[in-house]
Amino acid sequence: MRAVNFDLFRIFIVCLALQFSMPDLATAQRFTFPGKRKSQNISFDLVRNLVIVPLYINEKGPYHFILDTGVSPMIITDSTILQDLSLQKLRQVKISGLGKGLDLDALLSNQITARIGKASIQNIPTAILKEDVLGLSNYVGTRIYGLIGYHFFNSFVAEINYTGRQLKFWLPGRHQKIKGEPVPIEILNGKPYTTVKVNMPDQESLAVKVVIDNGASHAISLETLHDQPFPLPPHSISANLGIGLGGPISGNIGRIPSITIGTFNLENVISSYPIYDDAAAKALLLNRNGNLGAEVLSRFNVTFDYNNDLMYLRRNANYKRPFNHDMSGLEVYVEEKPLKRYFVGRVEPDSPASEAGLEIGDEILTINFINATALDLNDFTRYLRSENGKTLYLSINRLGDLLIKTIKLKKRI
Repeated sequence: MRAVNFDLFRIFIVCLALQFSMPDLATAQRFTFPGKRKSQNISFDLVRNLVIVPLYINEKGPYHFILDTGVSPMIITDSTILQDLSLQKLRQVKISGLGKGLDLDALLSNQITARIGKASIQNIPTAILKEDVLGLSNYVGTRIYGLIGYHFFNSFVAEINYTGRQLKFWLPGRHQKIKGEPVPIEILNGKPYTTVKVNMPDQESLAVKVVIDNGASHAISLETLHDQPFPLPPHSISANLGIGLGGPISGNIGRIPSITIGTFNLENVISSYPIYDDAAAKALLLNRNGNLGAEVLSRFNVTFDYNNDLMYLRRNANYKRPFNHDMSGLEVYVEEKPLKRYFVGRVEPDSPASEAGLEIGDEILTINFINATALDLNDFTRYLRSENGKTLYLSINRLGDLLIKTIKLKKRI
């Protein structure tokens, strides 16, 4: 299983766009409603802070897609979808030079019609990966076929209600009062950017430019400052931040006293710091300091108004939720077929999971005497972040042997 690092995926999209004959984003086609319809509400699934919507492609589906402000062309990550679609004249490209000599094969198409609810778009620029290098389905725990972003958000004013798990979208230009505090954004290469204040320990606050990326599960990733690696806080731990197209992304995780978005101040925020040579140096191509993710955004009900360069934030019931990091050192992924099964994908060195003797490939059968098949990945996340000093009891299957392991959770940052 590959843990997802969406940020390197963004770099892939930048390079892909250079080879893709895409229309100018400023004049790109849009989603439209049939007849006189002007708005719609649909429900979505929320897993690990990611918004998952049903999408129809060429009137086949629905397929689960992640609604993601961080992508421009639509991305199909599961190429098995081609079995359902009658696509012709697909252009083959090979993306090279990313990571450690990685070559990646992709197919490009502008013959796809996509539909969310009643809204549809024709000839949406689409990249189809021949290999699912991100393993989104394992990460989320349900079959994920891809990501869709800019063309949807550019077509509507769209409100993501994280607590109600409702997506409301309507045509721009309607005289409808939008709830929340307006925050200026800038749309660059199909992605929204804003400036936030990062309050560092024993330093003056810094104004940093971040891409607003609800398709990244983390709170904030800080990558560069003055063309150098972003300075680490006094206390941080080494961590695996995911696996991107070029291989494992290592770095550090720490805390910053607070970040300020508009008038909202969030305290004791978990922050990620990719190793500069792995990701941050490449992020210079994107002309930014970092990435603001869904662990922050999900504390608000967020409305995006690309056409007026605004994002509206209205705090929700998650606003005061503490920023917790995994206290076990265990990464878990799921295989859905033929039955749902949970496995250990990685064990952090010198972590409680390592001390308990967990190994990569162990199948988790129960956690605190609850059958794993009765849980989802959100449940696992809650267990692994639950409480400093709490004891977890796991029964595991290791190559046919039944073992009992005890993990005592420890707050590491």
